[in-house]
Amino acid sequence: MRHISIISSSVREGRKSHNVALYFKNYLTEYKLASTEIIDLKEYNFPIFDGTLKTMDNPSKKVLEYADKIKSSDGIIIVTPEYNGGYPASLKNAIDLLYDEWRHKPIGIATVSSGPFGGSQAVISLQFTLWKMMAWTIPAMFSIPSVDKAYDENGKALDKANSDKFAAVFIKELLWCIEADMAPKYA
Repeated sequence: MRHISIISSSVREGRKSHNVALYFKNYLTEYKLASTEIIDLKEYNFPIFDGTLKTMDNPSKKVLEYADKIKSSDGIIIVTPEYNGGYPASLKNAIDLLYDEWRHKPIGIATVSSGPFGGSQAVISLQFTLWKMMAWTIPAMFSIPSVDKAYDENGKALDKANSDKFAAVFIKELLWCIEADMAPKYA
């Protein structure tokens, strides 16, 4: 069974995107699609970026743990809100901290917003950043408008049938990319 880590990127009080991270954890577990865990950036509380893991003389246990979780994951789902047309600094910090760990890593991007556009602007800048890190972002997107009306604090979708329908397409694409990434490489 493949292992998919879910990055919950908002560190705000009252964050709603975390509910979507919980939804994906529940979804992957319920349908036995992958083992999973949530990497909650709020729990890591990384300092403002001042260098990559490679340049640190004495990285903290939390930094090493985070790097190991990203490296050992077969795929990643990033769940992020859109703040003023972009994604949160906590996520940019967490991405920039690593480099080799992102290389060719299959990543699905799930965006949320409190408004009607579901984070459509944040996905553009996030995808560009991940491309620069040489990550493999999947073409399927999972965008949630009015997130506060779509998922409860336990990750339960208020419209489970529709949410599961969109998640099935999104997760199928991520799993396909994971399997393609695992295929033998030819020189």
